Amino acid sequence: MNKIPITVIVSVKNEALNLPSCLDKLKRFDQIIVVDSGSTDDTTIIAAAMGAEVLQFQWNGKFPKKRNWALQNANLRHEWILFLDADEFVTEEFVNEVATKTLDPNYNGFTIQFENYFMGRKLKYGYGFQKSALFKKSKGAYEKIDEDLWSHLDMEVHEHPIIEGKVGVIKAKVVHKDFKNLEHYIDKHNAYSTWEAKRFLQLKESKNAHLSLNQKIKYGLLNTGLLPMVYFVGAYFFKLGFLDGKQGFYLARFKAHYFFQIQTKVGSLKAR
Repeated sequence: MNKIPITVIVSVKNEALNLPSCLDKLKRFDQIIVVDSGSTDDTTIIAAAMGAEVLQFQWNGKFPKKRNWALQNANLRHEWILFLDADEFVTEEFVNEVATKTLDPNYNGFTIQFENYFMGRKLKYGYGFQKSALFKKSKGAYEKIDEDLWSHLDMEVHEHPIIEGKVGVIKAKVVHKDFKNLEHYIDKHNAYSTWEAKRFLQLKESKNAHLSLNQKIKYGLLNTGLLPMVYFVGAYFFKLGFLDGKQGFYLARFKAHYFFQIQTKVGSLKAR
């Protein structure tokens, strides 16, 4: 079987639970690179055993962070790069569509969409999730944010890629299903909310920030103090999250609380 000429970069740290399922579904791609941040479990052993190239990344607190570092330093054999997390699993339909659409010279990148699971249940409603994680290395990179003095996250989480030229959409979805427990989810979003609070205050001092439409809406609602309530009502009622049962309710509440955390942390940081 001819391999698809795309390099897949999987960013990891202590992902022994998720990584086997992620890598197992990437066999049709020609190059798989796992970029690790000093895992203390069997992550790197699993990656090497499954045929992936393993790179170690140690962040010095400055630009570039993990994904941009990989773009700049890894031996990338192909022009097209697909970025995944270990809890993101491609499907045959997705791989087939990517193999075809990346042959079109009119596109320099694609937005990928996700089929989300929460607490073991596939969610059909609520707000969807997508990101532009497939693009040509010569035409795109993750945005640079001046965060040397305050960020504690070594990977681009909320930074989005800046891609030159036309960006399409892959219709087939990637499965987003974390095998870790709810405590991990809560801890992760506690860290993310701290980052977002500091980013929000930084944006107030910057006039040249490159924000997506969703970011503009989010930060605008943060200014009003209404974001947690608006998100919950939108996700649970208008986007029919209640049809996903208790998992739909829990997710809407957790996400609303995430935005509440950002708001309260912004207030706490301002008071210092």
